[in-house]
Amino acid sequence: MSSNDVLDPAQTHHMPEYRRPEDMEWEMGRFKNKTKFLFHTREERPTEPNAGFLRYEPGAGFRLHKHDFAQVWYVIEGEFNMGGKQYGPGTVVFHPDPHIEEALSTETGGTLFFVQYQGPTTGGRPVYEGRMNIKGDLPEITEQDLEH
Repeated sequence: MSSNDVLDPAQTHHMPEYRRPEDMEWEMGRFKNKTKFLFHTREERPTEPNAGFLRYEPGAGFRLHKHDFAQVWYVIEGEFNMGGKQYGPGTVVFHPDPHIEEALSTETGGTLFFVQYQGPTTGGRPVYEGRMNIKGDLPEITEQDLEH
C-alpha cells in the first residue's frame, strides 16, 4: 500500500448498530425476571455482547453463582440487595472474568441495564439461547445452571 492509497473505513471497520428498547417485547428470563436483549451473543457473532434490560418483580432474585464472562450492571430503578447490602438507582456493578455473582434479591422490584461480554482472560462467552429468552414454563434451576 502506498501513502497515496486511502483505506475505506466501511471495509476495515464495522458501522454502529442501533436498537430501541420500546421496539422490542419483554421475554422471560431464567430467574423469574423479564428481559429485553438489545444485542446478544450468537454463533455467527461470538464476540457480540449480551446487552439490554433485566426487570425483576418484587420478591424476585437469584442465589450466589459464578460465570466465566465479564459484565457491567447499572441500576435504573428499584432497590436491590446484593451481597447483603442495599443498592439503588445509579449504582454501577462491575463483574470481571471469572466472577462470583453474589445473591441478588429485591423487595421493591426494579430494572437493571447490563452488558455481558466475552471474558478477556478466560474467553468465556455469555449465554443467551434458552436462558434469557425462555418460552413456556420456567425449567427447574440446577447446579449446572449456576455454573454458567
